[in-house]
Amino acid sequence: MLKRLRAIAIVLPQFHPIPENDEWWGKGFTEWTNVAKAKPLYKDHYQPHLPADLGFYDLRLEQARDAQAKIAAEHGIHGFCHYHYWFNGKRLLDYPIDEMLRLKKPNMPFMLCWANENWTRRWDGLENEVLIKQEYDTKDDTAHIRWLCNNVFSDKRYIRVDGKPVFVIYRADLFPNIQETLKLWRKIAKEEFGYKDLYLCVMESFYKIQKPQESGFDAAIEFSPHHILKYKKESKSNSILNILKREKKKSHSFRDYKQAVEESIDREVPEYKLFRSVTPSWDNTPRRGENGIIAIGSTPEKYQYWLQKLSEKFGPYSEEENFIFINAMNEWAEGNHLEPCQQYGTQYLEATKSALKDF
Repeated sequence: MLKRLRAIAIVLPQFHPIPENDEWWGKGFTEWTNVAKAKPLYKDHYQPHLPADLGFYDLRLEQARDAQAKIAAEHGIHGFCHYHYWFNGKRLLDYPIDEMLRLKKPNMPFMLCWANENWTRRWDGLENEVLIKQEYDTKDDTAHIRWLCNNVFSDKRYIRVDGKPVFVIYRADLFPNIQETLKLWRKIAKEEFGYKDLYLCVMESFYKIQKPQESGFDAAIEFSPHHILKYKKESKSNSILNILKREKKKSHSFRDYKQAVEESIDREVPEYKLFRSVTPSWDNTPRRGENGIIAIGSTPEKYQYWLQKLSEKFGPYSEEENFIFINAMNEWAEGNHLEPCQQYGTQYLEATKSALKDF
């Protein structure tokens, strides 16, 4: 029986310059800056990941956004989940979304995920140096949801569940009182803008909320990269031991992709609503250098197996509560992308299409 799953790929917008990144990282900085300068750290280390079909695109360009959506849709992706950056009324990396809203193109369903962490110099290892701080209060909660309701949720392409716009929060644990924020948002959406309600999701990651519904969320979404990062690769694989011995690397630099896949597939279904998620691969050494973390053993075939197995096991909670997430479409500086690269071409996209063809 066809389940009619909706596959949602997470999209990073940091592929165009902005004044803030010019100031913090150097003139013309984009995600491609780190990608292009990456180097292999040991024999057979796949770096740099260089784009193939779509090239070093600039998301300010309509043609680039159209091509990204077209290649995703052709390979079974229903829609995009775009990261959204809001800092007390100041938005960053907003131009692609604003143009997408203005032009009503591309014709790709979408939702937003508020990436509500501070921006820091963590790529340089300076965890405490905050570039722009995220702060919370009722006034900002009110301004934020009004902006979303008025400018984004009203778009016909915006993804809904039973008429309710889907909105995702990355770090619910950072709010002083997340329950009150969500109550306020629902009240404003219904009373001021006439929405039936909101469908609010929280990313389940290292910062896990055990029972999302008790905090006022409708569902949780796995943040699958963090799932991979839990599984240190130490004594179970001769190939990893050889790498560690030869390169004198610390074992915490490596993670076991295959183990993460199997653990994810075997996960028991929780009591709350949880949308499953998969990750094509992982290697954030373009950002972190020798302090980066590399998932060993990822291939298009293993990724396809993961996506297919989770699709088989997942039972939608209703006709429209049928999402499965792919993290990510274009996290190039984390070695985590469906978009074609020079080594694998379109293999990860083809694997996505094959895994989803029966769902």
